Amino acid sequence: MRNDSRLSRMLHVLLHMARHEGPMTSDEIARMLGTNAVVVRRTMAGLRDSGYVRSEKGHGGGWVIEADLEAVSLLDVHRAVGGPRLFMIGSEHPNANCAVERVVNEALESALNEAEAMLVARLGKVSLAELARRFDQRCRSTF
Repeated sequence: MRNDSRLSRMLHVLLHMARHEGPMTSDEIARMLGTNAVVVRRTMAGLRDSGYVRSEKGHGGGWVIEADLEAVSLLDVHRAVGGPRLFMIGSEHPNANCAVERVVNEALESALNEAEAMLVARLGKVSLAELARRFDQRCRSTF
């Protein structure tokens, strides 16, 4: 199964945008991510609809970050890009007739629900500003 990389890719884009002077075109972003500009526009639309970025049309236009980096969490970005459930593990037969399978399903569902709640809480605590500060520190330490 292929990983869904929308969250990590859009976090990458948002951090570049936060440190970039002026708009970034879909083509620039696509080259940076090694993808197609249409894919970029489709994914950025969710961020725009959530008010985190805006697009400027015409010559010199492109995508501009609108969000207060302190106010936007990783969870907010995950939701804005239409990220899937965080864990895709599940039972083959959720309404099983077999008692053994029902017990297994209950145990897995309980563990996955707890893990997802922990991950959602953690993603909700990390802001884009925190990632930007980590990036800035890393850049300062390499020079």
